[in-house]
Amino acid sequence: MSGVRPDDLALTKLPTSPTLHGDLLVVAVASPDPTTNEYRGGLLRVPLDGGPPVPWTWDEHDSAPVLSPDGRWLAFLRRVTADDRPAAQLHVLSTSGGEARQLTSLPLGAGQPVWAPDSKRIAFTARAPEAGRYGSRDEEWDDAPKPDAEAPRRITRMDYRFDNVGYVTDRRIRLYVQELPDGDGDVPEPVALTDGRCDVQDPAWTPDGAHVVVTAPRDLGAAETLFDDLYAVPAAGGELTLVARTAGDAAATAVTEDGLVLYVGAAFEGTGDSAANNHGLWATLFRPGEASTPRRLTDVETVDVEAMAGRPLPVRGDVLVGVRNRGAIELRRVPMDATNATLEQLPVLLGQRAAVRAFTAQEDRVAAIVSTQDSAGDVVLWSGDRTTTLTDFSAPVRATGLRPLTEINTTAPDGYPVHGWVMLPDGPGPHPVLLVVHGGPFMYHQWGFFDEAQIYASAGYAVVLPNPRGSAGYGQAHGKAVVHGFGTVDVDDVLATLDAALELPECDGSQVGVMGGSYGGFMTSWLASHHGDRFKAAWSERALNSWDSFHGTSDIGYFFTEAYVGNDQEDWRRTSPLTYADQVTIPFAVVHSEQDYRCPFEQGQRMFVALRKAGVDAEFLVFPGESHELTRGGKPRHRVQRFRAALDWWSRHLKVA
Repeated sequence: MSGVRPDDLALTKLPTSPTLHGDLLVVAVASPDPTTNEYRGGLLRVPLDGGPPVPWTWDEHDSAPVLSPDGRWLAFLRRVTADDRPAAQLHVLSTSGGEARQLTSLPLGAGQPVWAPDSKRIAFTARAPEAGRYGSRDEEWDDAPKPDAEAPRRITRMDYRFDNVGYVTDRRIRLYVQELPDGDGDVPEPVALTDGRCDVQDPAWTPDGAHVVVTAPRDLGAAETLFDDLYAVPAAGGELTLVARTAGDAAATAVTEDGLVLYVGAAFEGTGDSAANNHGLWATLFRPGEASTPRRLTDVETVDVEAMAGRPLPVRGDVLVGVRNRGAIELRRVPMDATNATLEQLPVLLGQRAAVRAFTAQEDRVAAIVSTQDSAGDVVLWSGDRTTTLTDFSAPVRATGLRPLTEINTTAPDGYPVHGWVMLPDGPGPHPVLLVVHGGPFMYHQWGFFDEAQIYASAGYAVVLPNPRGSAGYGQAHGKAVVHGFGTVDVDDVLATLDAALELPECDGSQVGVMGGSYGGFMTSWLASHHGDRFKAAWSERALNSWDSFHGTSDIGYFFTEAYVGNDQEDWRRTSPLTYADQVTIPFAVVHSEQDYRCPFEQGQRMFVALRKAGVDAEFLVFPGESHELTRGGKPRHRVQRFRAALDWWSRHLKVA
């Protein structure tokens, strides 16, 4: 049987960070390498005439390329190891040739470079450690202690750590400006423009190069808050000044030539209203020393802007943004003077039945990274309504034999429309079925390449991918339908999608397994205990199983619990899968990472013990050193091993012809 195998993960090439100037288009490309157990790649030049990409740098750990406004320089990050501590450091390379020069040697590395309009300075953010932590010297003992010998941490606030990062209050994100060296002269030291009292992020230069606009927690993080505001920092040094007080959170800032500050953000009333809010495109005036009121350009109900796809990009009176829509991330055009523009009013440039992962533009040309069913990502050039795919990075994966998605449109018992997909294996079937529930819950299955579904389908399973109420990309009301309602209409929608798939002759309704991670793990546990008669076995991964301990141990528990469930501890108990562990009768795999701070390790431990005490055939699969992001960005070997373990589990409980 052809198709994608776990070891084929190494064939996946992931392009990121397109940057364009004139006829020079550069991207970063990385691949998971189980042999070295790291992600390896570099920078490639992509010819605009469709020729094969060629290496632009030869180091295997280069990323985040950005061309200077004048096109003379390419700034990028390169992993450098010093004192046995690898970190990404800022480098610059002349586009006319020559060797790259290292500009920074910061203990925890540098972040994404952002060029000043004069092409002589670069803004970036970086975490700065307290003395005596993370490899820095101790002021009292004059050495750099090992992690287990660091001084105790005095914690006074709830937002003290973050998944996949660790502790954060002792290594705040600061803003730096780096000047380019004069010719072959010495490299100037980067200048820290903020003092580390709070994290500052998303730097964007003003057109005159005199200020850098950043996002920062409200009141500069004086107390825990979910609100972000916009601040300006003088590039020559000085105090932060408020640019705008937002209606919620803020990210992905950009500043237009006429001084309009753009950003992506949601609006909410407070902690209890922070769940499932569509993100919109906002604009506010930049007036030094005077705060302005932001204007929302996009409709709150129908338009959900994806900040991870890229910063808002001004292009000839419009703004380009990525928008989540029914499993797609579409690049859409928003008029600069719009107010509450609806989805149907925003023209689509790229991304229909696909996912735009990143984009850049120069004049009327747009270069984007687009993922489709059969491509983890390729470079697409849009110019004058003409679209050209310039690369074929996924050819090796596609050669293994990929399976297409079949769309499902059905209704829940209450008549609500439900959307999802099924991916069928090769051959007539009937095939055993895997119901795969996504995390979030305000996330989504999508049209872009999904390695998990391909691997399961290649192994002979029909893979059902539901986007139930609670998912993103179907309107804000759809997302908020499960607020204070976990385990209600979302269950109805998931089962309705499954039922629609089981009507296909290729699907065997007598052999169905359920699996998912995070919220999908919650749903797996819930279905196993409340609808276990429909399933042969369950695979619950990095799951939220009990609200009472999640509330105090998760990095987001102190606000997420209130937002989705409320503060009533009886509601916590009633909507916790752990409460119903004794109702599970099917074989059950609990899968968790030891360093998961989003759904902490104890969530898996408690569920495993409760299942075994109830006499369930349960197994506990533990991944050392991994975070909540194991399946997406974990160590390559662990990702391969996880796929193998999942396929072994299902081979024991579902029969493949």
